[in-house]
Amino acid sequence: MKDYQVKLSVVAPVYNEYGNLRPLTEKIIEAISNEFESFQIIYIDDGSVDGSSELLDQLAEEYEELKVYHFTENNGQTAAFAAAFKKAEGRLVATLDADLQVDPADIMKLLTKIKEYDLVCGVRVDREDTIIKKISSKIANGFRNYLTGEEIIDTGCPLKLFRSEVVKDYNLFEGMHRFFPTLAKMKGYSVVEVPVKHYPRHEGESKYGISNRLWVGLKDTLAVRWMKKRQISYQIKGEDN
Repeated sequence: MKDYQVKLSVVAPVYNEYGNLRPLTEKIIEAISNEFESFQIIYIDDGSVDGSSELLDQLAEEYEELKVYHFTENNGQTAAFAAAFKKAEGRLVATLDADLQVDPADIMKLLTKIKEYDLVCGVRVDREDTIIKKISSKIANGFRNYLTGEEIIDTGCPLKLFRSEVVKDYNLFEGMHRFFPTLAKMKGYSVVEVPVKHYPRHEGESKYGISNRLWVGLKDTLAVRWMKKRQISYQIKGEDN
C-alpha cells in the first residue's frame, strides 16, 4: 500500500477569480491546518485574464503548501480537475470552486464520513442563489437523475472529498465534472451526501447562465446515460470479482 506523505490535497479550478483567491487560500489553511499536519492546495489557472494568474504566483511564493499550474488557454472545469487530480499527492482529495460560495471549513463535515465511504459529496442547504438559479438547478438535478437512474440530491455542489484512488481511477471527458458521483458508482465506489453551507457570491461573476447550464448539461447527461447503459459487467464462474 502506498505511504502517502501528503494526507490531504485541496484542489480548485480558477478562472477570473482575482478578488476571491487570497481569502479562499486563507480560509482553506485555517480550516485544515489543525487537522492535517501535511497538506497541499492545488490551483489550476484555467486561462484567467483578470490578474488572477499573477496573484496566484504571488500567493504560491507566500504559502509553501500552495501549488499553482497555469493552462495556456481556457479549457474548462473538467480539464482543470483532471490536471489537479493528476498532480494531487494526498491520501484524500477535496474539491471546491474558487468563488467562496462553499466554506472550506465544511471539509471537516465530509471528513466524518470518509472512513465509511469512498466519496463524500456536499449538499448545499439554504442556497444563497437567485430564484431562477435555484429552480433551474432543481430541474437539472431531477432531469439528470431521471435519465441516469441516480438519486443524487446535489451533483453540482463543488465541495467533495474523495479517497485518492477514486480520482486516480477517473477517465474524464469534457463536462464530466458534473457527474463525479455517478462515475464513481460506475467504478464500484461508495458515495454519500452530507449537508453543507452555501453563501452568496461577493466577488467576480458566475461562469454559468441558464442557457449553457441547460443545453450543455443535457448533452452531458445523455452522454453519461449512454455510458451507463453500455457498462460492461460479468462474473467468472468460481471467482469473486
